This record gives sequence, C-alpha cells and structure tokens, in this order.
Amino acid sequence: MSVQDVLQAAIKAALEGHAPLADGVTGIFEAPPVRSAPPYAVIGESLFTDWGAKALSGREARVAVMLHDIGERPARLRALVGAAEDAMAAMPRVLGEGWAVASIVMLRSRIVREGEARWIGTSEYRLRMLRSEL
Repeated sequence: MSVQDVLQAAIKAALEGHAPLADGVTGIFEAPPVRSAPPYAVIGESLFTDWGAKALSGREARVAVMLHDIGERPARLRALVGAAEDAMAAMPRVLGEGWAVASIVMLRSRIVREGEARWIGTSEYRLRMLRSEL
C-alpha cells in the first residue's frame, strides 16, 4: 500500500471514529459524492513532499478536510469543523505499513458561502511522517 493510501485510510478512520463528527454528517467521503445530503465531509487528495533525514524515509503531506452544509447561517457547520479538528488532533500516530506521524499541525481553517444557503468549511493540515524500516 502506498503512503498516500495509508494516510487517506488513517484520516478517514479518525474522522469516522470521532462520534461528534460521525453522528453529525451523512457521510465521510474520499472524493466529492455524486449524491449525498448535507452535511457531509470530503477528504481532499494530499500533496506530498520529501521529509526524510539521512537514514530515515519521511514525507510531509498537506491535506484538506472539507465539510459541506446548507442553511442561512453556518452555525451547525462551525461545530462540525471543530469536531473534525478534534478528530484530526486525536488521530493515532501509528499509521501502518511502517509509517508513523511525527506531527500534525492545523495550518488554516475557514468557512465560506458557496451560493445560496450553501457553506463549505475547510481545514488544512500539515502532517509529517517517518517510516521505520523494521
């Protein structure tokens, strides 16, 4: 399994395993759903760069978690964005396939209106990972 697949699966499991978020959305998807009623979450594709050291293989990933909702105001969406941030902070550090998270940092978060009564909350994260050769 590639590091991309390992990270995507770990993020999805962390979001699905966090009850305040999982109970508040209709689904957590790895790509925009064809049919789903809001609110729902989408895990964006990660951007990877090398983050290794002399004797260690490592990657730095930038990933966005987007929450979609409808309504006149984004009150419910604010709570869901907070729940997603809590889920990411609590994500297990051992990912599998020899990969482990060295750090998770939330870089930025914002909520924007997307047309009539539609809202998107986006939180971007930087994850640094190292691979053990054991």
